[in-house]
Amino acid sequence: MNVPDDYSAELEDLLASQPLDSDDLAILYSMRSYYDASDPVPDGLVDRIKFELTLDRLNAEIATLTQLDLATSGARSAPTEAVRTITFSSDSLTTMVTLTPTEDGIRIDGWTAPGSGLRVEVLLPEGSRETWTDEDGRFVFEGLPSGLAKFALYVPHGDQESTVITPTIEL
Repeated sequence: MNVPDDYSAELEDLLASQPLDSDDLAILYSMRSYYDASDPVPDGLVDRIKFELTLDRLNAEIATLTQLDLATSGARSAPTEAVRTITFSSDSLTTMVTLTPTEDGIRIDGWTAPGSGLRVEVLLPEGSRETWTDEDGRFVFEGLPSGLAKFALYVPHGDQESTVITPTIEL
């Protein structure tokens, strides 16, 4: 389509209100091919974005992460080198998890403080799993797949509960 010399916002609005035609689609496909070749989307990015967007917890308290790898501490022997301990802290809750590879997947042993009777959810791209802390704030997940995960911890406050969300980690 030729654009007249007296191009205006009114013309732009008129063009924007029209459906896409074959010329528009050809231009868009050409642009897509160019970007696919010159600047492709990194592997896994789409999955990570979908994972983040599915977390409909905008009012949640966000925890910060401190990671301690036992493998680099020199305190353990070779069989436990893959064990990782991660601590998440927020204003209302501290959570520590230990990630241990097993034959069945990843085992998570976790502790929360304060933490008696909290609902804990591990959020995975394939879905979520849920458990409750015991009277000492301890919880366990077994047989988890490797990959991206985050935790949602539900802290009761009388009839209400607040949610603490951790940053995404790699299991």
